[in-house]
Amino acid sequence: MNVRLFPGMLACLLHLLAIAQRPDILLADFEGETYGDWTVTGTAFGIGPARGTLPNQMPVSGFRGRGLVNSYVGGDGSTGRLVSPEFTVARRWINFLIGGGMHPGQTSMNLIVDGAVVRTATGPNDRPGGTERLEWASWDVAEFDGRKARIEIVDEATGGWGHINVDEITMSDEKMAEEIRTEPLFDESYRPQFHFTPMRNWTNDPNGLVYYKGEYHLFFQHNPFGIEWGNMTWGHAVSRDLVHWEHLPNAIEPDNLGTIFSGSAVVDHENTAGFAAGREKAIVAIYTAAGGTSEASKGQPFTQCIAYSVDRGRTWTKYAGNPVLAHVAGDNRDPKVVWHAPSRRWIMALYLKDNDFGLFRSPDLKSWEHLQTIAMPDCAECPDFFDMPVQGKPGVRRWVLTAANGRYVMGDFDGTHFTPDGPPLQVDYGANYYAVQTYSDIPKSDGRRIQIAWMNGGSYPRMPFNQQMSFPCTLTLRQTPDGLRLFRMPVREISRLRGECASLRNSRLTPGKDVPLPLQSELWDIEAELDPGDAAVVGLRVRGETVAYDAKARTLSCLGRTAPLEPIRGRIRLRILVDRTSIEVFGNDGRVSLTSCVLLRSKDRAVAAFAEGGNAKLVSLVGHSLRSVWKRQDR
Repeated sequence: MNVRLFPGMLACLLHLLAIAQRPDILLADFEGETYGDWTVTGTAFGIGPARGTLPNQMPVSGFRGRGLVNSYVGGDGSTGRLVSPEFTVARRWINFLIGGGMHPGQTSMNLIVDGAVVRTATGPNDRPGGTERLEWASWDVAEFDGRKARIEIVDEATGGWGHINVDEITMSDEKMAEEIRTEPLFDESYRPQFHFTPMRNWTNDPNGLVYYKGEYHLFFQHNPFGIEWGNMTWGHAVSRDLVHWEHLPNAIEPDNLGTIFSGSAVVDHENTAGFAAGREKAIVAIYTAAGGTSEASKGQPFTQCIAYSVDRGRTWTKYAGNPVLAHVAGDNRDPKVVWHAPSRRWIMALYLKDNDFGLFRSPDLKSWEHLQTIAMPDCAECPDFFDMPVQGKPGVRRWVLTAANGRYVMGDFDGTHFTPDGPPLQVDYGANYYAVQTYSDIPKSDGRRIQIAWMNGGSYPRMPFNQQMSFPCTLTLRQTPDGLRLFRMPVREISRLRGECASLRNSRLTPGKDVPLPLQSELWDIEAELDPGDAAVVGLRVRGETVAYDAKARTLSCLGRTAPLEPIRGRIRLRILVDRTSIEVFGNDGRVSLTSCVLLRSKDRAVAAFAEGGNAKLVSLVGHSLRSVWKRQDR
């Protein structure tokens, strides 16, 4: 078929082709020692771009290159303004990376045309917590094409999150900010596809992790009425494989003793509490009634209570004699209960106050005796207490006490006293690993110690839910040159989600030439082995983010966080799980991990190996695409 192009049509097509091929125009990348032609006033921005995180600031990530605008110079109390030289608007979009405080007009980046602010943007944070990560934003400036403009970056705020971070300002014909999809349910833009999230509203700590009759129960701190923290209730979900989750009705709701804070659950195999009925064992939940956190509980202290279920966790009855443990100290909370078979007693680990944790014991889950107070430096909240075998040493077991931030001590426990071996240790170094808890009552035939964390502080703009859980991991105790250490790796059930696979082996890595995996995916399970050779840095680029090993410093880094990691026979092994809103990195079979939230760009789906400052070897790289766990769920 012949197509005839008239002169006007041809000119139009040529014009469109020229637009499509136009390169971006860089307005500022802040890689210099000074701000160049930009005008600086005040003290907040310093005399030149920052080189990442400033003193006393949470880790800053997401910027490009070495430098960025960071108005945290001197802390949140400093103020100032940074104004660009005049430029001509020459593309449809102005794209930039932005983070920091969400205080419109006070911590903002503005586009000025004819002396007026015509576009403005802020960071995402306006309350404690949050993240210092920069994300892409875009202004549609087509209406100002050919006109003169300036950009001003403003910091006039002096309170919390009173600063702003900016980098990589470009004019482009392509929009960098993501289009956010808010439906259908379970397939929204920022809905994790193999990490647990509530159907709607807020969640935080995993609670009551217990296995019974083929089901893994996941209870969780939940606000049934809103997207932010509050109205704490135990939400509930179950799974038969730790991968696919079925949402159930809320399990335990607030009463006149308080809202329902964190705790644990056990199967009362010997019916010590007397709650069992018929053929079913009683599942008993032990939780904190947070007095004073609701109108109905005004004036009540924090106490520990129990509830039980005799229908496989579907309905719950609160014990009429609650509380079973009266107020002890501070905002005592988050009871973790285990059965100690040698003494035939239940043992409770309870957070007391400051860095103090208490151990208690009971014959029946109803009456409790204080055994011991344990100080754990730099630790608070959400204790877990369990014993586990030492890998490779039959018959040798150790007790482990963990805190909310995952720091742990190992030691001996005789039923009345726990003796730690030393100060707290650390296994995870990521930005979003908190309120860790392990499963009770895993069958002996399985024998695993399975842990889930709340990935606290993630960002989920315009989503119907807020916050997510980590992917379940198996903990092991192993001997290392530094002594016994906890290792954590994804549970084997992740393999049920694997789809397409691609691999590379024995590839030479040279500076400036990444070696890509011949497969792209949104969801990944990646395994790699790297020999740094004489390279300074070696690693993987995963969906636009970098997992890097510094061979000289012997550290593993991702998303602004760093973990110490010694090579094994000169090599580094990596396992990486990638979801829409998170990257979990495991180094050397779980010797260290980095659990972090991130909003990944939907267009960036590639994986590639790289080396910098010398040559390295990619021994192996295997990438499995993963399927969504929600696709079979009714929407």
